[in-house]
Amino acid sequence: MNKIICIANQKGGVGKTTTAINLSASLAVARKKTLLIDADSQGNSTSGLGINRMQYEQANFYHAMIGKAPIDSVIVKTALPDLDMVPSNQDLIGLEVEFVNLEDRESRLRKLLAALDRSYEFIIIDCPPSLGFMTVNALVAADSLIVPLQCEYYAMEGLGYLLNTVKLVKANLNPNLALGGILLTMFDARNSLAHRVTEDVRKHLGKKVFKTIIPRNVRLSECPSHGLPALLYDGKSRGAVAYMELAEEILRGDI
Repeated sequence: MNKIICIANQKGGVGKTTTAINLSASLAVARKKTLLIDADSQGNSTSGLGINRMQYEQANFYHAMIGKAPIDSVIVKTALPDLDMVPSNQDLIGLEVEFVNLEDRESRLRKLLAALDRSYEFIIIDCPPSLGFMTVNALVAADSLIVPLQCEYYAMEGLGYLLNTVKLVKANLNPNLALGGILLTMFDARNSLAHRVTEDVRKHLGKKVFKTIIPRNVRLSECPSHGLPALLYDGKSRGAVAYMELAEEILRGDI
């Protein structure tokens, strides 16, 4: 049975898409058949894996969501043998309006994924930086949630809103949803503030924080422009190693 993980935080610039891409790639390198779904209208996961969004204008995540294409027909291959993805583009922006009168609109993605065969061990969903329609759909479809949290001054800002949304979704739409963990990102060891933020987050959230910390790393910033995950761009970089450690932590079930 596949495990569905959504990567979400309504705050932008926290390393959400970087995490979705590199965690997916790390799981694939560990020989776990993985599907990455780009559920963000910006399509950054799509371009970040070297996939031309224009090439799939007529067959992408949007078309699967509105019922014009089966989900398995919009899956494309990536540079990694065990990693496939569902590309996306700006068409997703209109979904919330198009589905405004649909009774089961929060469960649309869950029903789509139920139609997939069981060939994927992990399905990773990259959510938009909001708590809107698409993020709620991802939370309803997911088994667990990973929240990237940057090691900066406003790290905890907005986290309460997200966790409250998780509670509401769990109570009303998806009782099986679990908080998979808080992932500390953009950690700069030279910055004393980053150390204080890390201590505060661990103090307040305890065992719900991954042991793995993602460093602020130039190679991670360069990867998207080359359309490659860190493992293929520079497998020895601190960023690539950190995401491999995160994948190992998830596979061990430490959190």
